[in-house]
Amino acid sequence: MSDLRIGLVGTGGIGRTHIQRVNTKLQGGKITACADPAAAFGLSVAEQFGIKGYENPLDMINDPEINAVMVTTADPYHEEFVMASIKAGKYVFCEKPLAPKADACKRIVEAEIAGGKQLVQVGFMRRYDYGYLQLKEALDSKQYGEALLLHCAHRNPDVVAGWDNSSAVENSMVHEIDTLRWLLGEDYASAEVRFGKCTTKGIDGVQDPQIMILTTKSGVRIDVESFVTTHNAYEIKCEIVCEDAILNMPQPGYIQVSAGTKSFRKEHADYAERFGAAYDTEIQTWIKASKAGYVDGPTAWDGYACQVAAAAASLARETQTVQPIVYDEMPEFYKK
Repeated sequence: MSDLRIGLVGTGGIGRTHIQRVNTKLQGGKITACADPAAAFGLSVAEQFGIKGYENPLDMINDPEINAVMVTTADPYHEEFVMASIKAGKYVFCEKPLAPKADACKRIVEAEIAGGKQLVQVGFMRRYDYGYLQLKEALDSKQYGEALLLHCAHRNPDVVAGWDNSSAVENSMVHEIDTLRWLLGEDYASAEVRFGKCTTKGIDGVQDPQIMILTTKSGVRIDVESFVTTHNAYEIKCEIVCEDAILNMPQPGYIQVSAGTKSFRKEHADYAERFGAAYDTEIQTWIKASKAGYVDGPTAWDGYACQVAAAAASLARETQTVQPIVYDEMPEFYKK
């Protein structure tokens, strides 16, 4: 195979960004076709990028000319198109979440196991960020002792229309739910979500900021601040308190400028700026692995585990209680 021929389902903002990324920056694959549940819009995007358009996404997924699939639709469509890709025997990259609910994720897991081969990668791009990779290397080396506490923050200048109280966990802190589980190499035992004093500059009726507290099975305590209407720069922080050291994730940024009597540095405006390089690495890794015939990234089981923890955190927020996080036993299929 020369280039991996990729069909993309979901031609909204992130989908169009991935078409441009794959077809102009990355190596080894091309998005040669696209489709969207809103058929006319999907066809217009295909024309815009000079690729083949399909009215029905399932026809594209089942076309033998398509080697692999990217699913970048709205969340409720993920299960349908990931399942169709598994049935077609094609590697599929699905933006997070794998599905909005844990039971839907479990159906995907069961379908993949029934097919006898791992095909699904979930789009948790932070695992490919250079800062998080440095933290992972430091923790895995054990040279600083065991991790004891984590202090994290996820701050947005502002949010999209439709944001509500559930979004802080399910759209914002869900990244930390996955990434910190991966960093520490263990599952969570409990979750709670508490409220700070609410900003007067946020969305009416939405509690902002919120603080999620996770405890892992070994007892590591994690706090994650979600403050999504700061009206400042986009900011991601992760500090790990170990037995013998404090590890702080480096903050990628821009040059320091001194002009006249002022000194300043531009900050990231949004997630696309902050994690652009991570997206590039993530998709490049997926293309390479798909061509070679394996999955090299967050699996369908990781997608399931994330949604189990997110559901517990959401219930904890609604009830203002501490909620247990209870997973099914990981199948041997996903153990490496």
